[in-house]
Amino acid sequence: MYETKKWAGLFAGPSLAFVLSAICWVEPANADVFSFNTGAVTNSMASASRPESVGKFEIESADDFATTGQQTFITSATFTGLLTGGATTANIGSVRVEIYRVFPNDSNVARTSGPPLFSTVNVPTRVNSPSDVAFDERSSTSGSLTFTTTLLSPAFTALNSVQPGGIVPKPNQTTLGNGSITGQEVEFHISLPTAFLLPADHYFFVPQVEVAGGEFLWLSGTRPLPPGTFPPGVTDLQSWTRDSTDISVGHIGIDPDWLRIGTDIVGTGTFNAAFSLDGFAVPLPGALPLFATGLAGLGLLGWRRKKKAIDA
Repeated sequence: MYETKKWAGLFAGPSLAFVLSAICWVEPANADVFSFNTGAVTNSMASASRPESVGKFEIESADDFATTGQQTFITSATFTGLLTGGATTANIGSVRVEIYRVFPNDSNVARTSGPPLFSTVNVPTRVNSPSDVAFDERSSTSGSLTFTTTLLSPAFTALNSVQPGGIVPKPNQTTLGNGSITGQEVEFHISLPTAFLLPADHYFFVPQVEVAGGEFLWLSGTRPLPPGTFPPGVTDLQSWTRDSTDISVGHIGIDPDWLRIGTDIVGTGTFNAAFSLDGFAVPLPGALPLFATGLAGLGLLGWRRKKKAIDA
């Protein structure tokens, strides 16, 4: 089991929400504002991204961001995409947001070819891809995420797309995409009652939207990004995507591997995706009192559970 999963396991279950609620909303005086934005929505690309649901296999599309030498709390986000197949905001079901680190973190390198390409049977390379497994996630079904939507356009056309079934393992991965697609352009506003706590690192953001009777496709954002969007020494990576195997619908996916939407699937160019993140960042010494508060609360929770068991 990977180190991040061990850390996550330490705070598994209801304790996690208790601890994070204790530490995430006490913003210290020395906190810095954290904000990341890929700029304006573009019509270059739309890529499917959805959770697994009845009759539908999971699809993930990812784009990157970075935090600096601090503990960063992500408290809200936005992303923009298309609702297709005649779907409207009334057809939206669950929404999930995942955070991945950059490969080889949280990944099984032994299943790859190793350096320099780290290729697999499914993909040409894993270099600069998201990791095998998520670092953390929030969802509307668990109550750790809430969302609202804004209809930006009743008919927006993306020039190219990666639609369900459009992800193909190597050597046939370069499909050139699934062509143009039109749908309702919708911006999602995400609020995180349980904030993401992210140490300084390079990450990928993955939004997924369940849509009844249609699909959600994440629209592209500005590329290249303005200088200074990423901290010094961190390169803006392109968008990646993958799908999961679901035998119940007869689909074989490439998970845990990922393909580059531009380089691998379209065969040319690179893409960013349209999203923003907001929160605050605390230098590590300043973050320690927040952890102490949360851990003290966790200890109190454990004591109450133990006392209840004894009294029973």
